[in-house]
Amino acid sequence: MNGSGVTTLLLEDARATIDKVKTEMKAYNWVHFTCHGIQDMSDSLKSGVHLHNGRLKLLEIMQQQIPNPNLAFLSACETSKGDLNLSEEVVHLAAGMLATGYHGVVGTMWSISDMHGPEFAMEFYQYLLMKKRASQALDSTQAAYALDHAVRKVRESLGQSDTSFLTWVPYVHFGY
Repeated sequence: MNGSGVTTLLLEDARATIDKVKTEMKAYNWVHFTCHGIQDMSDSLKSGVHLHNGRLKLLEIMQQQIPNPNLAFLSACETSKGDLNLSEEVVHLAAGMLATGYHGVVGTMWSISDMHGPEFAMEFYQYLLMKKRASQALDSTQAAYALDHAVRKVRESLGQSDTSFLTWVPYVHFGY
C-alpha cells in the first residue's frame, strides 16, 4: 500500500524482466509501463516494450491468461502508432492490450517526452484518486476523463507552441 488504499508494485531496473512482468501482470488488474516502446513495422506482433532483459512483445502479452485485466497505461513511445499498411491501423500495443481483455488503455501515437511523461502520469492518477471513494478501488471507467485532465494540466504548464503541441497530443485512450 502506498497511503492511497491502492496496492502497487514497482518493478524497475534488474527486477523488470520479461518473465517477472508477465507473472505480475496476472496478479494485478492495472498495469503501467514507463519504458521504451517500439512499433515493429515488419511484424506488428513483435512490437513491444523494452524491459531490463529484452522486449516484451505484443504476441507474448496477448498469450497471457490475465484473470481480470482492467486498465493499461502505456507511457512509452509508439504504443498506439499502428501501421498504414494495415487496415485501420489496428495492430499496435494498445489494441493488443484491448484484445488481451483490458477494458481501457492509454497509449501514445508516436514518441513522447521523457521529461513530461511523469507529469502526465501524476495528473492522471491524481484525478482518479480524487474521484475514488474511500472503500473502493480506482474506477477505470474514469480513465478517459483522467487523461483529458492530465492533458489539460500539461498544456497549461507548457503554454502554446508547436513543441508543446507535440508533447501533449500523442496521448490517446481506447476502450471505456
